[in-house]
Amino acid sequence: MTLDQLTPGQECRVCDVSLEGAQLQRLLDMGFIEGTLIKVIRNAPLLDPLDVEIRGYLVAIRRNEAMGVEVAIA
Repeated sequence: MTLDQLTPGQECRVCDVSLEGAQLQRLLDMGFIEGTLIKVIRNAPLLDPLDVEIRGYLVAIRRNEAMGVEVAIA
């Protein structure tokens, strides 16, 4: 399952990030590493961006980036 498939209020743990280049580095810098707990806060009205809480921070990521984050429901 990928991060973009979750609904607001759901929590999950990062299993893998399957992006490349600058997108991968951006997410790793924000803390999207294996085992990290993520809570989906909200989806924007047009579904982009996706707001998530990770490591105590509120982060907005693009839906195409969220599609590259493999997660497991916590």
